Amino acid sequence: MSRVHDVGGQTGFGPVDPGDAAEPAQFGADWEAHVFAVQRILLRRGVFTGDEMRDAIESIPPERYLAAAYFERWLEALEVLVERKGVA
Repeated sequence: MSRVHDVGGQTGFGPVDPGDAAEPAQFGADWEAHVFAVQRILLRRGVFTGDEMRDAIESIPPERYLAAAYFERWLEALEVLVERKGVA
């Protein structure tokens, strides 16, 4: 299976705008904040580990991974993990 390892610094994806490092992180939409919150709750409850979350994200097929926004990847990974763990 092909994987995309998001290590940053790859060419061809446009400039990186770090924004103002003093500003707190903001979500682009309410659903992103919800995905973040669900991930944190499930992680704290031991449903899965950070390594399992990263593996689920990196297991997204490359064409979908590269086309998806950051929290779309998180959502897809969460869907896989809750099904795999029998939470859904």
